[in-house]
Amino acid sequence: MASTAKDVYVVGLRNAHAMEVQARELMERQSQRLGDYPEVEARVKQHLAETNEQLKRLEQCLEACGESNSTLKDVAQSVVANTMAMAHAVASDEILKNTFANNAFEHFEIAAYKSLLELCDAAGQGRARALLAMNLKEEEQMAAWIDANVGNVTRQYLAVEQRKAA
Repeated sequence: MASTAKDVYVVGLRNAHAMEVQARELMERQSQRLGDYPEVEARVKQHLAETNEQLKRLEQCLEACGESNSTLKDVAQSVVANTMAMAHAVASDEILKNTFANNAFEHFEIAAYKSLLELCDAAGQGRARALLAMNLKEEEQMAAWIDANVGNVTRQYLAVEQRKAA
């Protein structure tokens, strides 16, 4: 049986909710280990607050469709996030691995929100456009910040490593 636009949209919202749960878990773990990188720590904490608001917006979109998030997808993504955080935590270059992974993850989120925005009208959910556009804007801002700071983070990492070696 073919899915309707609304069916595809609801699945996309549930996937986006699980994606944001994963992002929240990653940032919570990362923010605990960023003492040597205060600018990164501040921006991660800011985006963590944005992510919590994004989750609320997605829940509003789901409620408008008479639906709710998928607990199974949310739990699965939470486990994935914690596993990723643990894998990077044991690496001596954890900050670099996290920076690269976060850059990729932000672009994944951007694509997901662009897809949801494309589905809004076809799914009869045009009122959700502003909520999803706000999520997209925040993800684009975070991606731009990460991209602009890869060099800074790399230099800071090198300085930290050189201090340790001295």
